[in-house]
Amino acid sequence: MTFDTKSTDHDAVHVTHTISDSPLGPLTLVAHDGVLAGVHFNGGTRWPVRAMPGARDDAGFDDAIRQLDEYFRGERTRFELPLAPRGDAFQQRVWALLQRIPYGETRSYGQLAAELGDSRLARDIGVANARNPIAVIVPCHRVIGADGRLVGYAGGLERKRFLLDLEQLGVVMAYSLHSLPLPAPPSEAETVRHAHRTTAGGSDRDGP
Repeated sequence: MTFDTKSTDHDAVHVTHTISDSPLGPLTLVAHDGVLAGVHFNGGTRWPVRAMPGARDDAGFDDAIRQLDEYFRGERTRFELPLAPRGDAFQQRVWALLQRIPYGETRSYGQLAAELGDSRLARDIGVANARNPIAVIVPCHRVIGADGRLVGYAGGLERKRFLLDLEQLGVVMAYSLHSLPLPAPPSEAETVRHAHRTTAGGSDRDGP
C-alpha cells in the first residue's frame, strides 16, 4: 500500500463514495480524486453521518472491494492499494506504522511509541489511531492495550474482536465464534465480472 501524500493537502478534491457489503455490515468507501481515502463501518464513530461523502459513484472502487472480499474470506493478508487518508504529518506517520504490523499480530500503543523513538508518544498515538479513516485496510484494529485488552475501536469492540479472530484463528473458527455465516466463495460470474472490470475499467455493481 502507498499513501498519496498530495491528497493530504486541503485543496478542493473530487469526492465520491460507494457502499459495499461485508460480514460486519455495510462499508462506506470514500475516494478523493479516485484514490481511496476512507473505509467506514455504518454507525462507527468515524462514519461520515453529518455530511454524505461526495456523490455515489461505484466506478473506481473495484480493486478495494475485491481485496476486502478476499480479506474477509481469509484469502488476503496484505492489501495492495494506493491510499489517500487525510491527516496531519504525525497522523500520517502513525498510519504508515500501522501498516507495518504483520497480519495476525498486535502491538500496544507503547510499542508503537518506542518504534517512533519516544515512549511519551503513546497517548498521541492512541488519538491518531482512533482517527484512522481507512478501517481494516489500515489496520488500527491490531493495536491493543499494554495489558492485552482491546480498548477502543471506532467500529466497535465486537468488530475489532472479529477482525483479530479472523487473522489469528482463521476463517472457520472466527465466523463460528461470532455466529456469522461463512462467506460464500466468489461465483464464476463474479470472477468474470471482476476480470472484465480490471481490463475494461468498467463497473457493474448494483446500487444500494
